[in-house]
Amino acid sequence: MNGGDDEDVVVVAASSGDQSPPLQWRFSQVFGERSAGEEVQPVDMISAIEFDHSGDHLATGDRGGRVVLFERSDAKHSSGGRRDLEETDYSVRHPEFCYKTEFQSHDPAFDYLKSLEIEEKINKIRWCQTANGALFLLSTNDKTIKYWKVQDKKIKKICDINADPSGAVGNGIVANGVPEALRLPVVVTSHESSPVAKCRRVYPHAHDYHINSISINSDGETFISADDLRINLWNLEISNQSFNIVDVKPEKMEDLSEVITAAEFHPTHCNMLAYSSSKGSIRLIDLRQSALCDSHSKLFEEPDAAGSKSFFTEIIASVSDIKFAKEGRYLLSRDYMTLKLWDINMDSGPVSTFQVHEYLKPKLCDLYENDSIFDKFECCISGNGLRAATGSYSNLFRVFGVSPGSTETATLEASRNPMRRHVPVPSRPSKLGSILGRGGSESTAGVDGNSSNALDYTTKLLHLAWHPNENLIACAAGNSLYMYCA
Repeated sequence: MNGGDDEDVVVVAASSGDQSPPLQWRFSQVFGERSAGEEVQPVDMISAIEFDHSGDHLATGDRGGRVVLFERSDAKHSSGGRRDLEETDYSVRHPEFCYKTEFQSHDPAFDYLKSLEIEEKINKIRWCQTANGALFLLSTNDKTIKYWKVQDKKIKKICDINADPSGAVGNGIVANGVPEALRLPVVVTSHESSPVAKCRRVYPHAHDYHINSISINSDGETFISADDLRINLWNLEISNQSFNIVDVKPEKMEDLSEVITAAEFHPTHCNMLAYSSSKGSIRLIDLRQSALCDSHSKLFEEPDAAGSKSFFTEIIASVSDIKFAKEGRYLLSRDYMTLKLWDINMDSGPVSTFQVHEYLKPKLCDLYENDSIFDKFECCISGNGLRAATGSYSNLFRVFGVSPGSTETATLEASRNPMRRHVPVPSRPSKLGSILGRGGSESTAGVDGNSSNALDYTTKLLHLAWHPNENLIACAAGNSLYMYCA
């Protein structure tokens, strides 16, 4: 994989005059970029992206079951001397990453009891706590979760053996207890280290349906895995037992009205987690209430809008991803058309709603016929909680300011030239309000002038991640990993 060089292409986000200066986004790096006309194999397409908690490492998973690790290579981690500190005052460096290693996490399998093929595609990757200089992470496909350890191992080389070039020992006489004909190493030195991945544990046979989410608890000891109907709680050290904490499966499957679409632990409270549903609702549950969390402590859903409902209303309301902000008070959710910000202390409705591609509404019939309406777009939020990002079609992704009263927006294309396809700046939101002291911005317009006919529905930007400490976004376009900094 080759990393791209920086380019002087800058995207300035639109913002209202009374806000802080908008971020200027520019292309930073690219890995795995193919030349024009070169065919991309399906197994090479990226299906998961995740930064670790420190932001020093980035992991991607692909449809071929491989996990690729990148590590930060810039001079952020200096010696801490006076000269280094003075240099940082004059130049602000954005994070740069380099390839570290890759390994085969999952292989294709076959369920003989159900006569089903199990794809090797990586659905999710989650980083665990580091220990003794080693990296730990969880990866999952549709059925099996694996716990990996990646650690640098020094390569040992033989520098000398017990051969006597002068032949003084000769005649088969044993010297120092070693026969002359037996050549053994006597000097072994350690040279450069190389990362080695080892599977520590496998968590199999716990889900009847495809796993859509895994999330590490803040206690560093437990994690959850979720499929369409159940959420299981695991201990990292125990692979043969899990506890079912949420079960939405009805007695009769014909009574099934909604499924679980995503689940996420609270970042600071180990007893709390949230999960979303195909009906557009998000439930917050407290593990202290009962062993089986059939009831929720809070329910977040959009109030029913006035007007007639269509066949597509429930389909586009399905939540595809949820993310807690770093401090844990706010929760970001993505459905097919919008990005919503929720305050977990206020369950009357979302604080802010951002239209991602409102201009697709007239095309819902076409999107349903080609199954694009079922695409699962992910979302991410910055470490300071001021901005959020999510993807769209034609390899476009959008960045929104989510701070009170902010109207900052930016639309970029995942390419070396993010403005190669001209996208006009969205108009100012038609409604600005404040809900319980929190300013809410509701953008009712899509990208002005951007015709849905010009979009390429086969190139969709589903996966992206925001660096936990810097304004850096990593996003996947096919098999290529693009990074943008501000």
